[in-house]
Amino acid sequence: MTTDITVLESLMAIHLDVNIWTARKKLSPADFGGAELPPEDLASLGSKRVCDPEDLKVFGTLKARAVSLLDRHGIRFLGGWAIPHDRAEEIGAELATIRDAFMEAKETFLARYDEAVQEWITRHTGWEQIIASSTVGADYVRSRMGFRWQVYRIMPPALPQSVEEGLCEEVVGLGSRLFGEVAKAATEAWHKCYAGKTEITRKALSPLRTIHQKLSGLTFVEPRVAPIADLLQVAFESLPKRGKIEGASLLMLQGIVALLRDTGALVEHGQKILEGASPQGLLAILGGPAAASDSVADDLAVEIDDVVDDLAPAPVFPGTPQPTLPSYGLW
Repeated sequence: MTTDITVLESLMAIHLDVNIWTARKKLSPADFGGAELPPEDLASLGSKRVCDPEDLKVFGTLKARAVSLLDRHGIRFLGGWAIPHDRAEEIGAELATIRDAFMEAKETFLARYDEAVQEWITRHTGWEQIIASSTVGADYVRSRMGFRWQVYRIMPPALPQSVEEGLCEEVVGLGSRLFGEVAKAATEAWHKCYAGKTEITRKALSPLRTIHQKLSGLTFVEPRVAPIADLLQVAFESLPKRGKIEGASLLMLQGIVALLRDTGALVEHGQKILEGASPQGLLAILGGPAAASDSVADDLAVEIDDVVDDLAPAPVFPGTPQPTLPSYGLW
């Protein structure tokens, strides 16, 4: 599975640069009042907090929001992310919203910084000097906190192949990396929303819709991306419009998540759809309500029992006959 270097024409690279003051200072021997300590080649001293970490939690939360945004739309690339060119403006606007919240929280924190430090010192009776000796001014803290990003285009240099070899390797692996990221997200969704469930709410569709959004924006990275995005779209359209999801619809979704968790099976099914197999036929095999002819089903039948071998047992629906569908490795 390789990606052509020409994909760079449709991508933008983005680097996120978020700095958060840690409120930590290295412990020194003087902090222990001359007590005997192990030699430095045996053990090193840790650190001490000079401010309540709860006051800084908001900054970590906002940074995580920014990372999640870029993970939803892009692929990890060159220390940052590769994002679709046509979504750069939208992503930039969302990052600006997060940055504004970060800067507002920063000003709020700095406005009461001295008070917060004093409260922290007062809370730790008997250790006041250890904290007070390492405090820093609000201006220093201000300089250690920032939220920035850079967006840029990457063009292969008109130089010998040996010079651009590293860039080519990164680009060639974009398709594999995309499917790997999808597999990771699907595994998280399986354990959080689908494993062992006999019914789910529509909220459980959220991780699958996020995967669909990511694939839909990056169809140009690898030919087999678009068929998988189409498969998910057909699955969404086949679900009941409201209410809980159970029975055949749930089995179908569990089968799709199992498929998404395995990069090899994902590529194989994407290729089958490229060659003419229908997404509806695959969904029928996975246990869903989509109809398929016997010939289509035969074409799409694969050893799904190799997708995952650690899934939960088949869901049981009390008071109703047990499903007669073959397991395909889902239980």
